[in-house]
Amino acid sequence: MSDDRSAPALLRAVGLMPDGPVAWGRPARQGGTGVYLVEFADPVDRVHLDLSVIGKWLERVPELRLDGVRPTSRDLLARMVSFWLPTQRVIYIAGETKSIGGRLNAIAKTVPGDRKPSSAALWLHFLHDTVGLRTWWAETNAPEETELLLLEAFAEGVPDGERGALPDPNVVLPWAVLRSPDGTRKVTGITNPLLPEVKAAAPKPITRIVKLPPAEADGARDEAKRGRRPAPGRGTGRIASAAAYAAQGSPRKMVEPVYLSPEGFARIQDEVNTLIAERPAVIKRIATAREHGDLKENSEYHAAREEGGFLEGRINALQAKLKVAVVVAPTVRGVGIETGSKVRVEHDGEEQVVTIVSAAEANIREGRISNSSPVGGALIGRKVGDEVEIVTPAGRLSYRILEVD
Repeated sequence: MSDDRSAPALLRAVGLMPDGPVAWGRPARQGGTGVYLVEFADPVDRVHLDLSVIGKWLERVPELRLDGVRPTSRDLLARMVSFWLPTQRVIYIAGETKSIGGRLNAIAKTVPGDRKPSSAALWLHFLHDTVGLRTWWAETNAPEETELLLLEAFAEGVPDGERGALPDPNVVLPWAVLRSPDGTRKVTGITNPLLPEVKAAAPKPITRIVKLPPAEADGARDEAKRGRRPAPGRGTGRIASAAAYAAQGSPRKMVEPVYLSPEGFARIQDEVNTLIAERPAVIKRIATAREHGDLKENSEYHAAREEGGFLEGRINALQAKLKVAVVVAPTVRGVGIETGSKVRVEHDGEEQVVTIVSAAEANIREGRISNSSPVGGALIGRKVGDEVEIVTPAGRLSYRILEVD
């Protein structure tokens, strides 16, 4: 990648066409799925945070802790400043599976500490001066995969000196990104940054009133029991009870299937089994930490609880994916490229092997590319010997297909 560390350059580096920009806080009229990046027009040597906003955040969230103790506003400010990267313009990168514009508008309306409308990009609320802060975006059907690629491209451009000055040099993320899609976290020491989630009270039961057509009330079809023939125009198929009539309500909402290769299905099943096997150890850590005293001042307990919550959330997400999974395999191996095909290609004089998969299991680092990505989409339907040229914002890419399995 070039020395240009701007948001448009990062987007082009992963083969996307940048759109924007819009000033931070202004409505973004972009309703599609994709990725968005927040940057300053020029690098900022030292970040200036608003101490009063941090103070209000601290007042609103009494359970907030820094390294397990109740901090001051200046303690929080100093910790957040320690993660600043002076030469980097981009300070936030995220993927969005619904509406980019909707997410940005929700973030702007959220008060620090609240979970809704959106608690994403929390640290951006503490910037003292947002002049020059702007948002770029790009549409893609694989936002999580693309987000990981953008974060990798970002980390590659951070100088060694800045990397070494971070509290944790092994985790290099844009300043306001606290966690990547693959679970990598910044060790900020800040816990319980949001107010507890309030569970809504159970709604009172509502009596359903069903309006029936004439002669359809319970017992109105007793003549059928007596062997009477139905009157003309009132034949079989009539509803004999209000309960049956009510059962004709609107059909259930269909769940969107998740398309997986056989290997992908097995991979997810293996991960679920591994995570379930980890449950006893996590539960034991929570129980052990609980015995150490006051839970409000017990950072070990909160960390264990957070780990347990992430574990259960991951298990539930994977099990839900398996329930609606549709296993897709090539119909005839070695002929044309389909979802599930393993393909050996030549690109820029080098050979590489990639597997075409759905967006749900794509992982560039492991050689699995989405069938909805520019490269994956262009390879679908091709055969051995074909030469494929793909036009991307970064330039023309040429692939020659050597083998299809």
